[in-house]
Amino acid sequence: MVAPAHAVSRCRGRSRPTRPTQRAPVLSTAQAVHSACSGESVTEITAVKAEATASEAEHTTDAAAATTTAPAAPGIAVKADRLYKAFGRKPHDIVKKLQNGASRDELAHLGTAAVIDASFEVQRGEIFVVMGLSGSGKSTLIRMLNGLLEATSGTVTVGGTPITGIPAAKLRDVRRQSISMVFQHFALLPHRTVIDNVAYGLEVQGMPREERLAKARTIIRLVGLDGWADNLPSELSGGMQQRVGLGRALAADTDVLLMDEAFSALDPLIRREMQEQLIELQAELGKTIIFITHDLNEAMFLGDRIAVMRDGRIVQIGTPEEILTDPANDYVAQFVQDVDRARVLTAGSVMEPARSVVTVTAGPRAALRTMRDLQTSATFVLRRDRSFAGVVRDRDVLKQVKAGDGDLRAIILDATAVSADTALVDLVELAVESDLPIAVVDDRNRLLGVIPRVTLLAALGNVSPTTGEMPVMEPPATISMSIITETLRETASEGVQP
Repeated sequence: MVAPAHAVSRCRGRSRPTRPTQRAPVLSTAQAVHSACSGESVTEITAVKAEATASEAEHTTDAAAATTTAPAAPGIAVKADRLYKAFGRKPHDIVKKLQNGASRDELAHLGTAAVIDASFEVQRGEIFVVMGLSGSGKSTLIRMLNGLLEATSGTVTVGGTPITGIPAAKLRDVRRQSISMVFQHFALLPHRTVIDNVAYGLEVQGMPREERLAKARTIIRLVGLDGWADNLPSELSGGMQQRVGLGRALAADTDVLLMDEAFSALDPLIRREMQEQLIELQAELGKTIIFITHDLNEAMFLGDRIAVMRDGRIVQIGTPEEILTDPANDYVAQFVQDVDRARVLTAGSVMEPARSVVTVTAGPRAALRTMRDLQTSATFVLRRDRSFAGVVRDRDVLKQVKAGDGDLRAIILDATAVSADTALVDLVELAVESDLPIAVVDDRNRLLGVIPRVTLLAALGNVSPTTGEMPVMEPPATISMSIITETLRETASEGVQP
């Protein structure tokens, strides 16, 4: 699963700064792990100041104001409000010019505008994916969410606590208690065993050895590494090493997990396995996950919502279906054009109103009239409580009407029904096996809509299912309308319309 080649080319060829600029400090593996687990920032570890002293003094008031930002709403785990991150000699000047309408390219000679005016809210228990190509600013953004990089402007709130501009000691406490991070290249300590790597964050927090090892063993089982606790990272496959990294983040028992390209270094099959396990773990543990990726298919598979970034800006936030079916601009549209729609779109997003429907109490004559009027050979049947009962066919109903049998229940046949969140890829085989539209029901088995085969094929091919105003009815009639009308007339009671 890779980003479309045509999309890659869209972000190439940007003008580069013509003078030296300040870049984000590069950490070794050990420094990065210690930073994430202990709560120390990149600045504390490297002793590198992110902003020039003169600009910093100019904006002291802004930083102080950030610490008094109103806390996030109870359902919000992480909130970013107008975040900017610029690297250069005068990063605050870059931000001011951006806010006054200057473009990123126009300011390239002053430095790098890595993140520009990013705002979003992540709900508790949500998997929020930030997606973009190399250079889009996604990794810089995620490092501002836990304070590894200090925002040039804007605020971040984690669990109701503003973390922008707060004292270093308080920021470390927020990291230890509220937010963990999983790295792209595993970031394991090679001289430590699996269990000691998983327990490392707990060790930094000061938890007694026996207690932290007991907790680590539980997490090791949870991530599927039972029996490997005493092995060194060098004895594990890439997928297993990433499980250790995930286990270390889970062991810290924070509410929020930041995952920066966590599966990008894995082979496709192992990556898919890890993606599925992450969804299972999130469902079981209820963690809030902010996941960074350049892989659109991965974003579509994992994300409850997706933020698409380009050149430092968030260009669209939406559900996978919204981004696929209603892209905000040409860039997003081109980005998603090669996505496997069958794995993203769901039954609920393409279903149509069920037109050929009768209740079981309506009787066979009503069912036959419905099929005649809609020119179809089958109609769905609902019980008295409006739950889905099945389907009746025109030939069976015709025989029943001729026989004078008024009980429709005797000829109801089973029909396939799926939930609204079923992926279209799981409907293809069902559509091949039956000429009936696929019924879509809710958790109480009530009929929500139907998916005719022509609609399913149109959704998969991203084309309109019909060129006319009248809907295509499936399955087509197998008995002539005149025969049905004649039968209804012959069997009609006095005063009853055929």
